[in-house]
Amino acid sequence: MSGLVLGIELDGDGAHPAAWRAATHVPAGLLTGRLHAERAQAAERAGFAFASFADAAVPPSAPEGIRARLDAVQRAAFAAPLTGAIGLVPEAGTVYTEPFHVATQLASLDHAARGRAGWVATAQDDPATASLYGRQGTPGTAADAVEVARRLWDSWEDDAVIRDVATGRYLDRDRVHHIRFTGNDYSVVGPSIVPRPPQGALPVFGGASLVGSVEVDVALFDVALAAGAPADALVAFAADQATRLRSHGALAVLELEVALDAAGVPAADRVAALDAHTPWAAQHARFTGTGADLAALLAALASVVDGVRLHPAVLDVDLPELAHGVLPRLREGTPLATPRPGDTLRQTLGLPVAVNRYQESA
Repeated sequence: MSGLVLGIELDGDGAHPAAWRAATHVPAGLLTGRLHAERAQAAERAGFAFASFADAAVPPSAPEGIRARLDAVQRAAFAAPLTGAIGLVPEAGTVYTEPFHVATQLASLDHAARGRAGWVATAQDDPATASLYGRQGTPGTAADAVEVARRLWDSWEDDAVIRDVATGRYLDRDRVHHIRFTGNDYSVVGPSIVPRPPQGALPVFGGASLVGSVEVDVALFDVALAAGAPADALVAFAADQATRLRSHGALAVLELEVALDAAGVPAADRVAALDAHTPWAAQHARFTGTGADLAALLAALASVVDGVRLHPAVLDVDLPELAHGVLPRLREGTPLATPRPGDTLRQTLGLPVAVNRYQESA
């Protein structure tokens, strides 16, 4: 890997549940593809390695907040032809969704993005999601779903499409394979209905709790610290977690909420004003302060983790601050994994070429 991998979460108007109150657009803008594409373009110009798009079976439930969102894969797909370098990484569930459909949707996204798609595989099985589907999830489903996806992506060999005009054959049937997967909850015969993705296999991101039971390429992990804990404590705890995750062969990417000083207003005051409407309960470790201090923290983290995914409090405020006041300063002394047009997300992340299991054994 060529440097620290920086990602950014682009869901909604930001990580703060009242972020919509500080947004620069009308709330209905979140239900248009254009806004999501513009934010992905802004993140790409800033130099982020990837942008992620959160999702869930049930809508956001913040009191007095916006209670609707577009499907994450659709948001990423809208941004795909309108960006050229940044990785696009939507969330998609593994417990209740059909793995065949998820795998083919993600393969299609990778084709649209020319090899820049990834997948945050989630395993949500909360009561609200279970009641929506009318059943409880099955243990081990996440591992099965990821395995099915990987097999389906391999089910077409790279040279399966032959377009032989003389014989009227589009495919070489011997290079398209049934996966014949049988798990505890379902079976999938295959093959995929979508040719092999440009990357061969999309990078699979997953929470640290999945590592060891699910084959993930990138582990997203949290560090539990009290509010106001010193930066060196965050770095020390992150180092311990990263070492454990790397032992399983995954890249270790820390989750970090951020609120920055902006337009002369201290970050703490910005957060307090939004908290007066809806308190911001911490989901991840949090940084609140100046762009210079955040750049220093990220530089320190670069020595112990593979990457950091940032969750800005308010995208319309914090993303410009990150683009102009943090990443340029950070780049002066810290190597960053900067995507280039034509690179795949696997290349940006420093992952090896995905070998097709069927072609390898042929």
